[in-house]
Formats: sequence, structure tokens, C-alpha cells
Amino acid sequence: MSDDALGGLLNILRQRGETVTTVESLTAGLISARIADIPGASDVMKRAYVTYCDEAKHEMVGVSRQTLETYTAVSAQTAQEMAIGGARQAHAALCLAATGYAGPPSGPDDHSVGLVYLGCCYRGQVTVEEHHYQGSRNEVREAAREDALCLMAKALAW
Repeated sequence: MSDDALGGLLNILRQRGETVTTVESLTAGLISARIADIPGASDVMKRAYVTYCDEAKHEMVGVSRQTLETYTAVSAQTAQEMAIGGARQAHAALCLAATGYAGPPSGPDDHSVGLVYLGCCYRGQVTVEEHHYQGSRNEVREAAREDALCLMAKALAW
């Protein structure tokens, strides 16, 4: 997403008096860093969470242990709880969440690399998208970042 497009999204939040937060696992802060690239981002982003392990997801944003045990950290259910919990913890109108497998594969039969769930909670309305990316570890993470920002654009149009 271009700086102008992302800046436009942040202006919408600013005009509405709303804030955005992120809860990131595989992207480890790439989404929030991209938002922070835009001058004036501090008007609308007050907090961001990197929840790389299950314990962080539970402690920082309240993903239930049962969800993590039943569905695993890389699931639509976890992405949903990350988005809801992040919005709640940060008192933000909009929260973007990302969880997935960036790689490398753990073995020859590991076909999960590139599986990513992106969640968005905006004003209490939640959506989760499943994506399957190809490429290197960093290509997967960067693609997830870009699609998360596109998800923010969709949410602001709700």
C-alpha cells in the first residue's frame, strides 16, 4: 500500500476520532511499523502488541488457552480473539491481527508454510481472512502485512 493510500486511511481514523492497534505474531511488528512510517501516525496509533508465543497471546490480549489448545495459534479462531482482545486492551476502534506460519518448513511433509489468518475488529464487528502465500519467510510476512492494511481499508468502508 502506498504512503498516500495508508495516510488516507489514517486520516479517516483521525477525522472520526478513532485509533488503531495491532496484534502481531508472524509479522512481529511489521504492520505497526508500516503504520508508523506515516507522518502523524501517533495521532491514531497509541499501542501495538507483538504476541509471538501462545503465552503472550493469552497474557497480553486475552486469547483463551482453550482456543489455543483446541484450534492452535494459527487458526481463524485465534485471529478473531487476537483482534477482539487487542481492540479491548488498547481501547481502539480498530485492531488488525496476524497469525500464521512464515517458514521455513519444519519437515518434508510440512505444507503449512504460508498459511496466515488476518483478523480485523472494527467497532465490535469482526472479520477473519485465510491466506495462503508462496515465497520466502520474509515474502510471506510482507504479503501478510500488505493484506492486513487492505483489510483495514475494507473495515473503514463498513
